[in-house]
Formats: sequence, C-alpha cells, structure tokens
Amino acid sequence: MVRTDRSGDPKTLEAVALAAGVSRATVSRVVNGNSRVRPATRTAVERTIHKLGYTPNRAARSLVTKRTDSVGLVIPEPTTKLFGDPFFPRLIRGINSVLGEADQLLVLLTPQSTHDEDQLGPYLVSGHLDGAMLVSLHGADPLPAFLSERGVPVVVGGRPAPGSPVDFVDVDNVQGALHAVRHLISLGRRRILTLTGPLDMAPAQDRLTGYRIAVSEARIDEDPALQVSCDFDQVAARDAVEQFIAGGGKFDAVFAASDAMALGAMAAIGRANQRVPEDVAVVGYDDSLLALSSDPPLSSVRQPIEEMGREMARALLAQLGKSRQVPRSVVLGTELVIRGSSGG
Repeated sequence: MVRTDRSGDPKTLEAVALAAGVSRATVSRVVNGNSRVRPATRTAVERTIHKLGYTPNRAARSLVTKRTDSVGLVIPEPTTKLFGDPFFPRLIRGINSVLGEADQLLVLLTPQSTHDEDQLGPYLVSGHLDGAMLVSLHGADPLPAFLSERGVPVVVGGRPAPGSPVDFVDVDNVQGALHAVRHLISLGRRRILTLTGPLDMAPAQDRLTGYRIAVSEARIDEDPALQVSCDFDQVAARDAVEQFIAGGGKFDAVFAASDAMALGAMAAIGRANQRVPEDVAVVGYDDSLLALSSDPPLSSVRQPIEEMGREMARALLAQLGKSRQVPRSVVLGTELVIRGSSGG
C-alpha cells in the first residue's frame, strides 16, 4: 500500500520507491538524471513517478545536482520597449518552447539602470541560475566575457563583440538588408534613405553594411545624409524622417531596420503629403504583425525570430549537458517578403 497524505497525493521519494519496488536511492538517482541506473529500472521508476503524480522538490534536488533547473534571459532594455516591440515576445516564445520540454524554468532579467547592470554579473555567477541568454546588447558589453571566464554557461542572441569566447545565435542581417535595398534599386529608386537603429548594436551595424554594399553594387554615390540613426522605435523613426524632410532632404525610398521604424517613416511621409509607394517605396525588417497592419501592407525582411529563440535555448542546454572547448555559432537565413509598400 502506498502511503499518502490526506489529499491522496504521494509526497515522498519513499512512496515512489515502495510502489516501484526499488530503494529510495535508486529513485533519487533517476530523478536527478544519474546515468548509473539500469535502463529497465529507470523505465519502471519513471512509470511509477508518472502514475503517482510525484513532483520532485526542486530545492532538495538542487542540493544533490548543484543545479537550479532555471536559466536567465537578460534583456537590458526599458520595459516599455520590452513589451511594446513584437521582437521580444516572439523570441521568448521560441526559448520557452525548448526549455519547457527540458523542464527548465525561464527567469526574465531586465536591468533598467547602471546600478541594476552592476548587480547583474555577481548575481549570475552566484549560483542562482544554471546559465544565461543575453540579447539586445549595446556596445562592447563586458557581460558575456565576464560570465564565460567564470564558467557560467552563456549564449548571446546576435553577433557578439569580436573575439568574445561565447556561443551565439544570429540572423544574416547583412544579407537581409542587401536583398531589401537591391529590391528598392530594382524599382528604379536611387535616393534611398536608411534608418539604421542604434549603431552601438550589431544588428544595426550589419544592416547598414548590407545597405552600403547594395548601393555600391549599383554604382550609386553613397550619401551619408541618407543614413539616419535612431532607436528601433516607431515614434523615433517618425520624428527622424520629419526632421530630414524639414531640412530639405530628398528621397524616393526608405529601408528601415525594423518594421516599427518603417511604420514611423510611413507616417512622416504621409504628413508630408507624399504617397507610399508612388512617391516613396518603403521596406522594413522583421516581418512582424505590424507589417500586415499598415496601409499599404509593408514589404519586410522576414527573420526567424522564434527559431532564433529555440536555437539559443538549445545551445544553452547543450552547454549544461557537457562542456565544450569551441564556441558554437548559428546564423539563420532571412527572406524578403514583398507587399504593397514597395509596389508589390
């Protein structure tokens, strides 16, 4: 007979051991992933755990395994951007789809100040979490190297700083931008304004590189005035384009480094009594739901955001399974989706 509490649910390893006909130590080894258990015994214990509905105590388990079964996702962006930008929810959805299958919990960390960032490194190396994923990094952020040097498993979303000894998952931002600008050039556009995003971030740098390659290929003189940097934000992009127009700037196309920026540009173009795409063709980046909500629908570079999240989670889990000497990098492809904003 299995001993239960008053609710009828088994609560202890002893209950599972009694029902499976094995020792408590054997059940503990199965629960904690120890390989020193015969396959047939492991199967019998796992079936009993499932049958009885036993849930391991994470705190007790962590004392044995030295693991918390929790990993962090660090996004050093304002909370307004975190919940307002469609990129982050899609990335988190992809990460959680993999972590859930591995019984890992995701802890979201959003440092909002220099003080928060100063506390982040010590927190991540103190054993509260088994590893960390870092996205939306600015400049030569020292956190990836700091964690790696202290043996904390870490994966960066996006291209890390040169020489950074960490795993990373990125999309081919240079090629994505190159295809977008080539498309605009094929339509006969020659004065192509690009909204780059903050140039202390790798995605903005790489998308600007793709823009420059396409312009050079077409033998169009590069005009620095047509390269405008602002935040990955609709209002910031609208204001930037309005200022460009107010200063006498002329353009017949826009390549924006995000869909939100593209919509901001379209708003500014409309306020200037110009038409999209007749007067100005527009292409964004992300192929988010924003691309379908605009009028006309937005041409955009589709990047596999959820797959990026899944690959980040897989890379981190691989580090938790066994150490590796060579950093792993994954670069995902992009696709240009042509819609009405560029005459498609």
